[in-house]
Amino acid sequence: MNDIILGIETSCDDTAVALVDSEGHILSSVVASQLDVHNQFGGIYPEFAARAHITAILPAVNEAFKVAGITPQDIKAIGVTRGPGLIGSLLVGLNAATGLGLGWNKPVVGINHLRGHLRSADLEQQRIIFPATILLVSGGHTLLAYMKSATEIELLGSTADDSTGETYDKVGRMLGLGYPGGPVVDRLARQGKATIPFPRPVINKGLAFSFSGLKSAVLRYMEANPDAPHEDIAASFVQAVMDVLIKKSRLALKQYPSRSFAIVGGVAASPQLREEAAKLCKKMKVALCLPPLRWSTDNAAMIALATFDYLNLSIHKEPVADLQLTMDRF
Repeated sequence: MNDIILGIETSCDDTAVALVDSEGHILSSVVASQLDVHNQFGGIYPEFAARAHITAILPAVNEAFKVAGITPQDIKAIGVTRGPGLIGSLLVGLNAATGLGLGWNKPVVGINHLRGHLRSADLEQQRIIFPATILLVSGGHTLLAYMKSATEIELLGSTADDSTGETYDKVGRMLGLGYPGGPVVDRLARQGKATIPFPRPVINKGLAFSFSGLKSAVLRYMEANPDAPHEDIAASFVQAVMDVLIKKSRLALKQYPSRSFAIVGGVAASPQLREEAAKLCKKMKVALCLPPLRWSTDNAAMIALATFDYLNLSIHKEPVADLQLTMDRF
């Protein structure tokens, strides 16, 4: 029987718990959604998120073991998101993991949320071929990284302001599409024409990103053109985002020769991004590695899989490992 990790992810709104083995097979995945809690605010309300995590965390853990058909004594360790994220939400997960680790006499490893995303493409089956270039695009982060292995990671460039997912959500609210905006904006964009010349911020400035200017340009356009078709606005916005992401990914692949290109994070579920990435990889002759759609967004399975990277490097002489342990900035 392969080693098994209990993963806990509470960095934002959803309470996620999963049991994953060393081959990336998911024995169980339980998610307590908070969508109804935050929908009325058009975004995440941090205090309400923390309260909901407190209520959901232990029932989710119990359900994960029940679905997997194993007991806490069958696991090797507990992996829990230590950041970045909402501090109140993170504390619920960290405190729960610490208590469970002490009670079960199991080591606890704090995992950076971004490292979890970087490993998500290998859930269910190994997809990434090293060395690899990684584009991480989520609600809170946008970055390019170069991975020589699962534990050797070099940050190539990140966003100076808004992330891709955050920009999608804000434009979604401008268009009256509600929260979360990403999937709805993509669907609406399919119905329109990309005829509006929105800017492509810092598209010719290395591997750094910036989306604040694009968001502001959409707002100014809508104020000046109140009758403009929303589907055309969405299509033009999405095309601007795709142009920036793909051009910088192409540059990264040229500068850092890779055998594969992986896109991870919630925006990896975008059909437009998947289509454009497939074209890029065909031209660059590299393998495209995408996590299954259900593992693109925040989940505990990716945290559990990332925990295996640390187990042989962590100090586990005590039942609970240092929750601030990190091998690098990820």
